[in-house]
Amino acid sequence: MTWSPGSPSRKRHWRARKRRGRPAASSVRHSSPVRNPCGRPLPTTGQVYERRLRTLRVVPATSDDVAELTALLGRPPQAGFEVVVRTSAGRPAVIRNAPLLDDGTPMPTRYWLVDPDLVLAVSRLESDGGVRAAEAAVDPDELAGTHAAYAAERDAALSPDHHGPRPHGGVGGTRTGVKCLHAHYAYFLAGSDDPVGRWVEEHLADATGERS
Repeated sequence: MTWSPGSPSRKRHWRARKRRGRPAASSVRHSSPVRNPCGRPLPTTGQVYERRLRTLRVVPATSDDVAELTALLGRPPQAGFEVVVRTSAGRPAVIRNAPLLDDGTPMPTRYWLVDPDLVLAVSRLESDGGVRAAEAAVDPDELAGTHAAYAAERDAALSPDHHGPRPHGGVGGTRTGVKCLHAHYAYFLAGSDDPVGRWVEEHLADATGERS
């Protein structure tokens, strides 16, 4: 896939035009198996991902969720987590981790993409140079604001009387730039307006269109 970043001013103009023509989230009708606020198709997985726009309806992890995550990781989860996005079959798609592991080790990654189909699709983007391409494509100030918001939410989940080691960095544990497309896309699906997550969504749609 050939990618050209364009200038920042043209990108802002393009995004503004897209948003003016975008229907309200409540009126979007999706023919794709995946729901998203833009109405653009994501990789066909036969599952429906509910996109949280402003607030999250957090669903506590069940014993089945723990068993499934154990199978995906090859070990039991090492921290408490909640399911914030599920597939149409009720399986976890995105989880929200506690800021500390059970042994007190800081956990910088707040949102985790766990659906195997989406993990594979995003991995393909990364293998095609997606990390560098996404970082070059998005507005640096918007990305910095996303990192700050991510860190603030995660740190707010720490107990007020916690005085030990704390998680650091923003999305993917980094304070600047882009480290992991999976982490950004998980944050986006969980309800943020992460610019890298938007970039991933658009390029997954493009990839799906090329294969169809």
